[in-house]
Amino acid sequence: MKKIVSFLFSVLFLSTGIVLAQEARTITIQEAIEIALENNFQLKQAENNLGLAEESIKSEYADFLPYINSSLNGGRTAGQQFIPDQVTFGNVTSRSLGGNLNAGIVVFDGFNNINTLRLSQQTKISREESFQRSRENVIFNAASQYLQVLLSQQLLEISEGNLATSQKQLEQVQAQVEVGSRPSVDLYNQEAQVASDELSVTQQENSLRFNKLALIRQLQIDPLGDYQFVIPDFDEDRNVELAQSYNLSELIDEALFNRSDIKSELASIRGLNYQVQIAKGNLYPTVTASASLSTRYSDPYFLPNTNFGDQFFDQQINKSFGFSVNIPLFQNWNRMYNIEASKVQLKNAELSLENSRLQVIQEVAQAYNDFTSYTKQLSASEKALFASEKAFETQQERYNVGASTLIELSQAQANYVSAQSDHTSAVYNLIFQEKLLDYYLGKLNNENIEF
Repeated sequence: MKKIVSFLFSVLFLSTGIVLAQEARTITIQEAIEIALENNFQLKQAENNLGLAEESIKSEYADFLPYINSSLNGGRTAGQQFIPDQVTFGNVTSRSLGGNLNAGIVVFDGFNNINTLRLSQQTKISREESFQRSRENVIFNAASQYLQVLLSQQLLEISEGNLATSQKQLEQVQAQVEVGSRPSVDLYNQEAQVASDELSVTQQENSLRFNKLALIRQLQIDPLGDYQFVIPDFDEDRNVELAQSYNLSELIDEALFNRSDIKSELASIRGLNYQVQIAKGNLYPTVTASASLSTRYSDPYFLPNTNFGDQFFDQQINKSFGFSVNIPLFQNWNRMYNIEASKVQLKNAELSLENSRLQVIQEVAQAYNDFTSYTKQLSASEKALFASEKAFETQQERYNVGASTLIELSQAQANYVSAQSDHTSAVYNLIFQEKLLDYYLGKLNNENIEF
């Protein structure tokens, strides 16, 4: 019986392992960006605000239309009431029914309706540009974190390869010590080197787990899921060619023209201009045209020899039409204060725009300089990698024939590993800097993530 239970548990464990293995999800960088755009709650909120801005424009258009109201009222009254045909009061119960329909339209309101509509339109444009910049933020953050995961994976592979080399070297040293061709101190030194390399692997594993969790949090997907992140094909020559083709002055002009946050601020400034006109418009009189139609019915006690149709549809119909002019004379200086407050808001927005322009120039200039610098670092790291690899191979051969010490071999190995890490970091730093420059230029979207 125990064997059967153990067998069933074994089958269940293996089945569960197969299912979990099948649930591993492979995510490319393009898919990661699309997931981030789909799941980001701030983008969803911004999209909701865009819908509200559209409804605001519809509401402002509707303000040009006339308003129409209607009412219907009825009642029953019991007690002493005046009866016209008897010229006396009597204890009667009467019923009445009335209806009213009125309409009006603003003829002139200091152009506030027009300016309010234009303000709503500029507000919508500003929100659209802010939404686009928010998308760029999500794309940049997702791509940056994805690249950080890839860099951690590459550094872990380098550490694992270095550990394998050290372990192989340990086996060789141990064999040489056993036959007396090497001193025992070499064995101790190599064992210490292997332990150090094992620690390095552990540290890189922890770094990779941390960066994966950060990416998963950025994508807002299940943190308990199993994910594999694909390394795309990097074209290092393309990045170098880009650095050589860039012109700083042209990049700054492109950024000032493309940046959605700049466009958003420009739309806000146009809206504040209309806000000033609205405040000034409150100084003008308001002219409104109105018309009304009303009718009622009351018991024959008050209108003898009449029925409901005669009264409601003929005898008691009243019509009216007219204009009203509302002239603002004095409102405790509130209107003048609103005008000045609107002007101050406009001036502050213009100052903020100028500061944003300067910030864009600084960001682009810094990103351009860093991109150029990382291009040179990549070239230098390639030379260092080639030289350190040859040096390590030479020291390995010399050590094998007894012409070199273990310390010299370990130093050459450490230099080679360091060069590998530096080259890998230089590649990813250059890629990251290119995306950072695209972000500062305002041309980063989920359709042009190229490497």
